[in-house]
Amino acid sequence: MNAIELKRELHSFIDQEDDKTVEMLYQMVQSYRIQKRKDKMIAEGEEDIKNGRLFNLKEAKEIMDKWEPK
Repeated sequence: MNAIELKRELHSFIDQEDDKTVEMLYQMVQSYRIQKRKDKMIAEGEEDIKNGRLFNLKEAKEIMDKWEPK
């Protein structure tokens, strides 16, 4: 099955399922997306370490002090 067929099948499946199942699927997808983002951040951090892009504690605190609150 190609991606378009999978999407159609998933849409059909979701349309036919009860609310609890749809909520469970949504949570699974959200968890996957969050983990994927975390994995990317970890890989970037490991690459920074490997390439010597590091900060000592003082430098890190100075950088964080410049952050604007959200």
